[in-house]
Amino acid sequence: MTTSPLDLAARSLADGQALSADTLAALASEPDILRLGMVADDVRRRATGRRVTYALVTTVTVGGGVPSEIPADAVEVRLTGAPASPAAAIEAVRAAVAVGGDRVVSGFSLAQLTTLAGVDGLPALLGALREAGLSRIAEAPVDGLSEPEQSVRAVVEAGFPELRLTIDKVSTAQARSQAMLVARDLCARFPFITAVAPLPMVLNAFRPTTGYDDVRAVALARLAIPSGPAIQVDWLRYGPKLAQVALTFGADDLDDVPPVTPGVEGVRRGTLAELTRNIASAGYDAVARRGSLVR
Repeated sequence: MTTSPLDLAARSLADGQALSADTLAALASEPDILRLGMVADDVRRRATGRRVTYALVTTVTVGGGVPSEIPADAVEVRLTGAPASPAAAIEAVRAAVAVGGDRVVSGFSLAQLTTLAGVDGLPALLGALREAGLSRIAEAPVDGLSEPEQSVRAVVEAGFPELRLTIDKVSTAQARSQAMLVARDLCARFPFITAVAPLPMVLNAFRPTTGYDDVRAVALARLAIPSGPAIQVDWLRYGPKLAQVALTFGADDLDDVPPVTPGVEGVRRGTLAELTRNIASAGYDAVARRGSLVR
């Protein structure tokens, strides 16, 4: 009897063996989505139990001005958008640190910073951002870095304590499995990588992802990287419903949860009740993190 890639994956992971590139490629287009989720969920439960971490994040657009006050329940201030110059990036960090207090201040894409400073100028820019008070680079897209290992090493040498790997625009099954192989290799080489966000950060309104593709990508990330880094889903970008389902497909961290959300007739209500309810309904325990990705 022929052994399916999913059966082979489940057996290999139970024995503590890494999946081969061929197996990951097959799982990237696995049609039995429910069983794929079951296998990924079993793997993540062995790795982290019932715990699901989350952080309340307030975002600030670079160049758009920093608010004079940060929501009280926010634990992280995240700079979004592309700075016009290295000096603009450094100034944006200083402004965010000034109002953020003791909160984590994150920001920027490592790919954008590389374009801004050039490969040779990246180490100096990263060092200046760290000195200005940046706690963490927000995105390190494995599909957007021409030399992923060199770029990640520059982040280490600049003194940043942690990093999360992201995906910019990967859409095909083949590209998805290849991206997870790159991510797995980087995680093995650099233990300071504490999270992997496998869903695209850049959404195409004309070619939106499907729920099936999204949860399959989450499961693939968990099976490719069964322990160590958190497998993360963006609550704000992908919505509470998909985030909740993703928890049953191997995700164990919800990122970018807004501190407050608009309510009925303009009433503002905290998202925390909805968040913790969704996590509990999926069968897990909600654990707040203080902005840090360290497990």
